[in-house]
Amino acid sequence: MRIADLVERGVLGMNRRNLRYIMAHNPRRLYPRVDDKLAAKAACARVGVATPALIGVILDHRSLRRLPEIVAGRDSFVVKPTRGSQGNGILVIRGRDGDDYVRANGRRILAEDVAFHISEILSGLFSLAGQRDRAMIEECLTTHPALAAVSRGGVPDIRLIVYRGVPAMAMVRLPTAASGGRANLHQGAVGAGIDLVTGRTIRAVLHDRAIQRHPDTEEKLVGVTIPQFEDLVRFGVRAADEAGLGYLGVDLVADEVRGPVVLELNARPGLAIQLANGQGLLGPLSAIDRHRGDAKDADERIALGLEIAREFGALR
Repeated sequence: MRIADLVERGVLGMNRRNLRYIMAHNPRRLYPRVDDKLAAKAACARVGVATPALIGVILDHRSLRRLPEIVAGRDSFVVKPTRGSQGNGILVIRGRDGDDYVRANGRRILAEDVAFHISEILSGLFSLAGQRDRAMIEECLTTHPALAAVSRGGVPDIRLIVYRGVPAMAMVRLPTAASGGRANLHQGAVGAGIDLVTGRTIRAVLHDRAIQRHPDTEEKLVGVTIPQFEDLVRFGVRAADEAGLGYLGVDLVADEVRGPVVLELNARPGLAIQLANGQGLLGPLSAIDRHRGDAKDADERIALGLEIAREFGALR
């Protein structure tokens, strides 16, 4: 298919995304608010938006010796680079095996290998610019029962695109055995588009191919209701407002115990959300530009996003 055909169908390409939306609406000076996961957590805390509980931070190789003390008495935790992207460098521990650990995929990992992984994070192996990084250790979130049948080995998350403070498009990313329990499309998770109005999934893709059932559980992927979806959207908009960037991806989880939780913020959200929804982003983004002046506070902006979603949902 030609580029002109894709544009005619409202598909947002990378160049236009970068020039028209990211560069135009995301001031460079504000990038540290979202590129650094610790700074993003602080921004969310300022507006009362929940994030995973922080267990500890490893600042350098010398403080790596504190790891056993930091995770003492915990059977589960998540290790993340503070400046990582696309899920790279995230290690999910779901249990213990003597002095060692069990990963989300059920495989055993030695304690020294966990320490080595953190050493790689500190060296900048997973950071955006390859620079030295810090490792943060967070609590493990819990899959909501409503989504347990359509995920395998990990916790699903919701990606919400917020443009000029208005929710524009959403999808849920569902872990698979192939993705190692990670909710990351690049690593083999399923992406399912979400109707912003109803909070139900409308289409699903795996490696850019439309599918009807989860590859591991065989459960239907269309028509799944995302729990607490209205609250998730509200949290996403609130977090985006505090970050101050005009074009943002907000990743959230409907935790079984804690409710809506923001995982992280992304100043350069990918474009696969269009495949998951079977719809281009250009239409909703252009509609937001036309009507954004009519919506001031968060409730009005959310209502505008839903109104636009109804319009384009009817055309789908």
